[in-house]
Amino acid sequence: MKRKIAAIFAADIAGYSRLIAEDEEETLRRLASYRAVMDDFIARAGGRIFNTAGDAVLAEFSSAVEAVRCAIDIQESLRTRNLAYPPSRQMSFRIGITVGDVVERDGDLLGDGVNIAARLESIAPIGGVCISRTVYEQVANKLSVQFADIGEQQVKNIPTPVHAYKFEMRPDDTRGDKSSLKAPAWLWPAAAAAAVAVLIVAGLALYRAGARSNAPVAASQSGGQAVPAVADTGPQPPRSPRQQEALNPDTIPFLPDRARAAVRSEYLPAADHKAIAISTGPFGYITGQADDETAKTAALDVCEKRTENQQPPRKCEIYAVGNTVVYTRGHPPLPPLPWVTHDPSTERPLAVKDIPLLRDPGKATIERNYLPARTPKALAIGPLGGFYTIVRQETTDEAVRRVLELCGSTAGVPCMVIAVDNNFVVPAPTIMRATGFFRPASAAAIAPEQRETVARRLGNASGWTAVAAGAEGRAGLALQAPSEQAAIDGALADCNKQDRTCRVIAIGPFAVEAK
Repeated sequence: MKRKIAAIFAADIAGYSRLIAEDEEETLRRLASYRAVMDDFIARAGGRIFNTAGDAVLAEFSSAVEAVRCAIDIQESLRTRNLAYPPSRQMSFRIGITVGDVVERDGDLLGDGVNIAARLESIAPIGGVCISRTVYEQVANKLSVQFADIGEQQVKNIPTPVHAYKFEMRPDDTRGDKSSLKAPAWLWPAAAAAAVAVLIVAGLALYRAGARSNAPVAASQSGGQAVPAVADTGPQPPRSPRQQEALNPDTIPFLPDRARAAVRSEYLPAADHKAIAISTGPFGYITGQADDETAKTAALDVCEKRTENQQPPRKCEIYAVGNTVVYTRGHPPLPPLPWVTHDPSTERPLAVKDIPLLRDPGKATIERNYLPARTPKALAIGPLGGFYTIVRQETTDEAVRRVLELCGSTAGVPCMVIAVDNNFVVPAPTIMRATGFFRPASAAAIAPEQRETVARRLGNASGWTAVAAGAEGRAGLALQAPSEQAAIDGALADCNKQDRTCRVIAIGPFAVEAK
């Protein structure tokens, strides 16, 4: 027997017995499909599955960071796949992770590390991740994910309480057996088995059925979206309800500008009873119905007919009844304006190998599908590397707005446009490796009393920027540098004047580490 320290990953399906009882063959078929996705993520993250039993999976990783990143990737990919099924038939995993001492025997692992991971899994949110404090301390400054501290947890057969932290996808996306389901937008932003993004080619197609006088009138937009290879998150509160909000075509999410114009010119002045249904691809509206319920059913039917042959599957939801918004998910989170700033000193042709945060399969997808696609187009990424592309839009502004809406909706946090057409529009580091978005207000490497100053100085700085931090948390900055290397050198020199053991923690908008 061999002892070692390992990061232990435990996963189990919530409500598996109920799913089996309701439809055994279909559940087993989907389990095999979902397990293929999970196994692939684990292998690509350097993990090893050492035990399985029914719907449970136990794996080991040499790195807690890779274990957590893998868990988030899996949950995002499987969450997106679940959107093709009604809420009662969704198959959602809970995942628990700890770092502990284990004993290896004939390839299997035994010991407290395995037991604690299994107990953390049992208290993890459906579709979420629960980690021990030992894991949290290792990943807190390395992943752009916010875990919620849930304190000491007394778990079965473990005499000492376990201090735990949890990470949840948006509550409306991880309900398991609850009654409603959110449609994806990324990607956020269904994934392939490797859960890499696929191209979105979005356009507008309007159709009308029947005469204007008494027959229904409908419009629908065809489009697509990319699905992220990585989940991109942090704790994500429910979106604010929008009931009783007057319908404004200019704020309907996901729609092209021409579709918004059709709503303004044709739908708004039409008589009740009428409704609009939206998805992250097609949409539909209908007017002149007998009552509101009939209008809602018909609008959903228009929208869903347009989604039937689209991959990944889209879920249509009622956005407005009459001229009142009833959609409860609110607007996707967007970054502050301006969404794109063109700076000649950092803007350069898009080199796929240099796209920050993306893994090789995602880069291959962009090389194959995005680069040759027709402009205007845009590419957005989330803090953990999920990405969205949108092409063949009417204007550049429309491409930027729509890709941020799609990406932000699935990510649950604002995304970043890194390319417009075939040009980088942010300083993309190549000397150092990007690990996420840099947020100075919460950067653990910077002393709290310095964070506001760093954020203010970065502000609207142009050119290449870099931030370095020392052992005492003092920060050094380089602003308006002519190159990435000059920014690195400048930030280190500024930091070394005030602190020791300085290292660069950010370049441009990205948190970085040495390659």
